[in-house]
Amino acid sequence: MADKPHSTHFGYRTVDSEAKAGLVRGVFDSVASKYDLMNDLMSFGVHRLWKRFAVELAGVRPGQRVLDLASGTGDLADRFADLVGPQGLVLMTDINAAMLGVGRDRMTDRGHAGNLDYAQVDAESLPFPDDTFDLVTIAFGLRNVTDKDRALHAMYNALRPGGRVLVLEFSKPLSKPLGKLYDLYSFHILPHMGDVVARDADSYRYLAESIRMHPDQDALKGMLENAGFERCDVHNLTGGIVAVHRGFKL
Repeated sequence: MADKPHSTHFGYRTVDSEAKAGLVRGVFDSVASKYDLMNDLMSFGVHRLWKRFAVELAGVRPGQRVLDLASGTGDLADRFADLVGPQGLVLMTDINAAMLGVGRDRMTDRGHAGNLDYAQVDAESLPFPDDTFDLVTIAFGLRNVTDKDRALHAMYNALRPGGRVLVLEFSKPLSKPLGKLYDLYSFHILPHMGDVVARDADSYRYLAESIRMHPDQDALKGMLENAGFERCDVHNLTGGIVAVHRGFKL
C-alpha cells in the first residue's frame, strides 16, 4: 500500500496529513454533548430513517460479531446489540474519546451489557486479527478519515470471508435543483443552527465542507472495489444526499 500523502483536506483547507486527526478531534470534542440534538435538528429527524435502512440492509443475525467504527453516540451499535443477541458481540468504537464516552453512557442508560464492548480505535489501523468480524460498519465517519483507502483495506482485512462492509455517508444529490437547495441549507442555515444550539458555527461549517470533499457515489464504490470488496452496491437515500455503500469479502 502506498505511503500516506503529506497533505490532505480538512473541509476546504489543505492541511498536513498528520494534523488532520487532531483537527477532527477538536470538532467532535466541541460538539459531543449536543451531537444527538443537532443530528435531529439538522436532518429534521430523517437521520433515524437512514440508519434504520442501513441496519436492515446489514442483515445481522444472532451470534454474529459486528465492528461499528466511528460509532458516535451508538445509534447503529444500539440496534445491532439487540440483533446479535447474547451469543454475539458488537464492538462500539470511535477515534474520539469524548464521543465514545457519550456513547458509552448512553448505551449504559439503555441497559446494554454483556454483548456490547467499547474501544478507542483509529479506522486506518485496526488492532484486530484478520478475519474477525461478520460485519464492519461506519456511519457518517468515513469522510473524516485522513486516508480512506487505507481504512477500507483495514476493514476488508478485519472481515471474515463472507462478511460485508456497510458505509453510510453523506453523498452527492442526484438532481441539480436539489443540490442548489442543499448548498443553501448547508452553508447558510446549518452553521447558524450550530452557533445557536452548540455554540459552534465553525464545526458545522466544516461538516458542510467535508461532505463536498467526500467522494461521490461512483467514486466511493470504486474505492471499495479497489480495497478488494466484491458485489458492491449503492443505495441512494433522500435524493442522494445520503448513500449506503455495501461490499462483500468473498
